[in-house]
Amino acid sequence: MIYDNLKLENQFCFRFYTVSRLITKHYQPHLAKLGITYPQYLVLMVLWEQDNQPVNDIAKRLALETNTITPLLQRMEAQKILVRRQDKTDKRKVIVSLTPHGQEMMEQAKDIPLAMGEGFSDRTMGYFGPESNLRQILDEIIRDLNG
Repeated sequence: MIYDNLKLENQFCFRFYTVSRLITKHYQPHLAKLGITYPQYLVLMVLWEQDNQPVNDIAKRLALETNTITPLLQRMEAQKILVRRQDKTDKRKVIVSLTPHGQEMMEQAKDIPLAMGEGFSDRTMGYFGPESNLRQILDEIIRDLNG
């Protein structure tokens, strides 16, 4: 007999995992038009907010390790979406900048957040609206887990 606390249906982490996976799957058709993956989309959003950032800052913003983000950035550089260069004042830092193509992609992606709402019920969309506290709850969980 299995312990109740080991049953899959009793794991809140499995629900987070499932929601994350399904949301990423929902993004896929929109991102495929741009020729990018969901993690690449996240990098682009960070750089669209503020271009010319050190790799470490991008990794920190995305809650990733630099050794995880480096291959991602290398692929994006090969796609001519961004460029990486050494910081002129600190040779240990690598600065990431959007290419003109990467900047143009923002215009192509501007409707993705709205399109993401399609397929969700009105009740579900209420979780994401400005009056919802789900974002605050998730932010608190992230802060707690980050220590």
